[in-house]
Amino acid sequence: MGLRSTISERQRRLGFELKHLREQAGLSAAEASERIGMGRAQLSQIETAKTTILTERLRALCDLYGCTDKSYVDALVALSEASGKGWWSAYKRSMVTDALSLAELEADATEVRMHQSLFIPGIFQTAGYARAIFNSPGLGFDNFEAPLRFRMERQRILNGENPPRIRAVIHEAALRIRFGGAQVVREQLLRLVELSRLPNVTIQVYPFSAQAYAAISGNFLHIIPSNPRLGTVALEQPIGYQYLGESFHLERYSALFDLLTENALAPINVSSAPEAHSVKDSLALIQHLLYTL
Repeated sequence: MGLRSTISERQRRLGFELKHLREQAGLSAAEASERIGMGRAQLSQIETAKTTILTERLRALCDLYGCTDKSYVDALVALSEASGKGWWSAYKRSMVTDALSLAELEADATEVRMHQSLFIPGIFQTAGYARAIFNSPGLGFDNFEAPLRFRMERQRILNGENPPRIRAVIHEAALRIRFGGAQVVREQLLRLVELSRLPNVTIQVYPFSAQAYAAISGNFLHIIPSNPRLGTVALEQPIGYQYLGESFHLERYSALFDLLTENALAPINVSSAPEAHSVKDSLALIQHLLYTL
């Protein structure tokens, strides 16, 4: 089988985990490959995600490395056996690998935590709001119809079959920045209120008056699959996404998200009685912004 020309984040993560297990076991690549009966070059290609690994070989490696966590090994097998195909496959020629990887990770998530400071999160954006962003000067989008369709399709995780839990903290600045005219912003704010009605969606606004944790955390998504050990943090950057998966990264961003939720306003809750909004909360701030439009 030939070597891969492009590598998804799922494939890269499998190779990283296997290399990490080998190093924890104190084995060199030469020692591990000899004891498992494969060439050293092949093991190196597996660890760098350039080629696939048979399921029995994967389980044999985990046994060799002394990994006794069955749920974790089964999760590694699932990573290995996944086809990588989904609705995002139709965009292979028009979207970069980072974006396709994000969609694949989200599709397999049981929970997604996110923080955005200057934009409404992509999976919450209306088409009008997203179009206004793509039309912004300096972003370099000469033809953004495919990215726009891709962004809209990502939203299927919100209310599909067995949707993941979505928890979002959005900075007040993102609600105030005008992408598009007043009507576009109004529709976007109302969309947030509408989405908050979904049982799996929790949206909090981080006000200007709160502690500065939002400033130091940056924009990120913490994508958590059925085995949290294989969670991924996606850092959103102008040139694409940077993916982090080491345990200390996952722990750090989990703690950061807890700080953000603790200091943010109470979640949007349209089902509570009016008197329940006597204190400042996310819905009250959005209603105030709607009034000013």
